[in-house]
Order: sequence, then C-alpha cells, then structure tokens
Amino acid sequence: MEGLIIGNISNTYKIKSKQNIYEAYARGKFKNDDITPLVGDGVEFSLLDNSQQAVIENILPRKNSLKRPKVSNIDQILFIVSAKHPKPDLLMLDKQLAYAEFLNIEPVIIINKIDLADCEQIKELYTKVGYKTIITSAKEKIGIGDVKQVLKNKTSVFSGNSGVGKSSIINAIFDTNKTEEGEVSKKNKKGKNTTTDTKLYEIEENTYIADTPGFSSFEITEIETTNLAECFREFKPQIANCEFVGCTHIKEEKCGIKNAIKEGKISQERYENYCKIYEELKDKEKHRW
Repeated sequence: MEGLIIGNISNTYKIKSKQNIYEAYARGKFKNDDITPLVGDGVEFSLLDNSQQAVIENILPRKNSLKRPKVSNIDQILFIVSAKHPKPDLLMLDKQLAYAEFLNIEPVIIINKIDLADCEQIKELYTKVGYKTIITSAKEKIGIGDVKQVLKNKTSVFSGNSGVGKSSIINAIFDTNKTEEGEVSKKNKKGKNTTTDTKLYEIEENTYIADTPGFSSFEITEIETTNLAECFREFKPQIANCEFVGCTHIKEEKCGIKNAIKEGKISQERYENYCKIYEELKDKEKHRW
C-alpha cells in the first residue's frame, strides 16, 4: 500500500492512505542505512495482522527535504515574523530566506500581530525584493483569507521563532483549535515553545500545511560563503557588475552590489544582514575541521 506520512511522535508515524489513517513504524533497515522517514514522505507500507498498525517498507523519492524543521516534499515555506512581542527578527528572516533560495523552495513572508504595531516598512522592504508578503492578525482574523489562497494546492511549511503566532494562524485557517497556542513570556518577551512534534494538516484535497516545532536559532551551514550572495534574490543580477571574480562584496572596491546599494536597488538593511551572515558562515568554515 502507498500513503503519506502526516505525523511523527517519537518515531511513531501516522500514515494517511486513500482508505484510512494508520499508526506505523519504520523497518530496521532505515536505521541501518542512516535514513529517517520524514513527515511529508510518500511511503510504501504493509499492515500488521489486518490491524490499524503498519510497517513502513520503502520511502518514495523525495523532491526536497529540510533538516529543521524535519519535513519533505514541500512546495513553499511560509516564514512568520511578528510585528511586536516578540519584536521582528529580520536577521533570522534573512537567514531563512537565503536557505529557501539555496533549496530552491519558494518562500512567502507573513507578518503577524499587525494589531500590535505598524509593519508597512517591513512589508515594503521585502515586497521590493520580490517576495510575496502577507500581513495578518490571527487574533482579529485579518489576512487569513490571503494566507488560505496562497496555500491552495500546495504542501507548505510554517516556520519562525516561537511566539510569532504559527499555531494561532493555523487555528484561524481551520477556525478551530488544531494546535496548542503558545504564550509569550512577559518577563523576556520571547516565545515559549509549545509545538513539540511535526504534523501535516489537510486543509482540502491536495492542500497540506505543516506545523513544526518553534526554534530560536536557524543554522544554514550548508551554504558556502562563496555562494551566499546568490541566495539573496536582489543581489544576483548585480554580481556580474563586480570587477573581480570571486568578489565577497565585503571589503572589495568596484563591487556591483555596493554600487547597487548607492543606486537604491539593494537596501542597506539587507546588505548589513548579508555581511553578518557571511562572517558567521566564514567563522564556521574556519573551525569546520
């Protein structure tokens, strides 16, 4: 039989087939081959003694996969930041966007909690770069229709710092308590992680969303510093204008990207975040061995 992994808690998988939903375990061969089934995987499975329990026999070919959150075969990543409480972390957002570009997965930006603060400046910044940016208030049900529209006929991942409202937005989409909502600590204004496992929810036929554990860091060490500029969408057309091959766009003169900043084609904010991410990756490369 074939099905889709829609949940995973402590290596116990939920598989959805055309007929039913089964609880399943993976064959030992996967562990021996250092392969882990992921939520989003299409799998072949067999039933145990005609029961609702099953064993995963094979994983069908993946078109992509993420290490964190652990999910596969996704069409787009919806990166959520909050307008306030916690304050928008644009450095992390730029890391996430770079990683999406690296994986060749289309990103969408959601700015939530617009009932708490104005976010037009952030929206304008990323819309100018070429990213679809949606403003929402899960609490006030603002923008939820726009989110539903962008999800249609796709498998999507919601990602972002804890406390930004991932669970609240998913609950608003379904108009029910699909996930446990988190609270933001009044003491430090940082989100408290409430989602502890990855789940795939079916909104309608061929439309799925993944709710994943919140996290406060985002590692993109798979990207080499030499390729980082190509992961900034608005940088790519300007790289050819650099005088030196292998320009890092940091210290060099006659740099196409630096000239584009002066001409207003690239924002200073995005460039500064590029520099921070570059130095972070460079440091990790030095200590890799």
